[in-house]
Amino acid sequence: MTNFSTPEPPGADNVIVQEIGKRTNTKLNIQWVSSNNYAEKTKVTLASGDIPDLMFVLDPFDPLVMQMAKEGAFWELTPELMKAYPNLSAYPTAVWENSKMQDGKNYGIPAVRPMGGWSFINIRKDWLDKLGMKMPETMDELLETMKAFTYKDPDGNGKQDTFGLAGNQGSFLFEPLFNSTQGKWKLKDGKLAHIYLEPQTRDAILYEKKLYDEKVIPEDFAVLKLSQFEDMAKSNKAGMWVDTVEASWRPTEELRKTNPTADLLPMTYLVSPEGKKMAYQWRGFNGIFLIPKKVSEEKLKTILQLMDYGSSQEGTDLAWYGFKDVHYTEKDGIKLATEQAKKDIVSQSALGKIFSRDEKYLWAYRTGMPADVFERNKKIVDAREPYLVGDIGNGLFSETASKFGAEIDKKVDDLRVKVIMGKEPISAWDDLVQNLSKDQNFQAIIKEVNDSYQKRIAGK
Repeated sequence: MTNFSTPEPPGADNVIVQEIGKRTNTKLNIQWVSSNNYAEKTKVTLASGDIPDLMFVLDPFDPLVMQMAKEGAFWELTPELMKAYPNLSAYPTAVWENSKMQDGKNYGIPAVRPMGGWSFINIRKDWLDKLGMKMPETMDELLETMKAFTYKDPDGNGKQDTFGLAGNQGSFLFEPLFNSTQGKWKLKDGKLAHIYLEPQTRDAILYEKKLYDEKVIPEDFAVLKLSQFEDMAKSNKAGMWVDTVEASWRPTEELRKTNPTADLLPMTYLVSPEGKKMAYQWRGFNGIFLIPKKVSEEKLKTILQLMDYGSSQEGTDLAWYGFKDVHYTEKDGIKLATEQAKKDIVSQSALGKIFSRDEKYLWAYRTGMPADVFERNKKIVDAREPYLVGDIGNGLFSETASKFGAEIDKKVDDLRVKVIMGKEPISAWDDLVQNLSKDQNFQAIIKEVNDSYQKRIAGK
């Protein structure tokens, strides 16, 4: 079971699915689930106990996943076991380390991705040029740019029908950014502080409320799906969109069908209100592939052989690009997808979700991308390196969070949206923070995460 981001997933009779099966002597039965509701489907599937032989999970540190791992629901992938699979065991040490769970063990195959080039703001460079504006750096400059993209007719159609920002409902970006961190935790005086309690988070929510009040984000931002944000970027309706460096080409390619100068440019960094130049660093994997203990040891090895092939040069090239001169042509090192590739759903957003290899510029390249765009993207990946901020809370475990964390997060998210939309005053957020600071479960989460952090740094 895995997710997909193409309009339709490959079918069982797909030519590349069949070829992978042939080359690995494997009969593949893939259950494809849309990225729009994959997290929900994951929880339902895990809770049912009817787990596929190989199952992708986006968040291996979800309390349910960690609890099930602790109870022995999945195969442990020990270093000794993985020695037999050269491509998988060659993943960077940081990838295997970052995907370890609370007991310091690996319970899944990391879906390896680069540390750099991850999701951040992609901005319409052609709109900046048309309006005579420079690349924004501070949060104030970002807001002014969003307002210009909304009100100064950057697409030149004489209508006020564009938005400054579309992307991940904003919270992905701003709460951590205002705290000069990534994720829910920040290092403060040698300990981990939860950003829910930090005054910078309150500032971020007021900033997001300003975006809503100024109408530079969609009024229904809280209920839009990820694919709908991308659709806004593709249809010339948004000046900024949040995704990886290479993903910026997807809307750009669509826009250039009618506007040859359209250009979504990945930003190198933003300056947090605390003065830190930063962009987000990825943990080195997009999720992990779990293998439940119901799978026999013999079949476990077959699955690992399949995934090892999939992380080879041959395997990933087949999954990502298909057959040369059928699904792609190649010139000057750039692969150009053919119409047949679209018909056969050959894409990094389909089978490329399953098979991947360690490659620094993976998030800089997409099939069909012009050579100049690829070269520019590589430079952006390199330029971001000094400013990358990782998630310090990655992989830290709290027993209490496994029981109450989701409930607390939902309460916080619901109130945050209400404050942004003006349905609750900011004082309601202050009251929530005050309550959380006294809440026994929330305080237990903070203590347990800090205990986990101390064990981690002691083990280094």
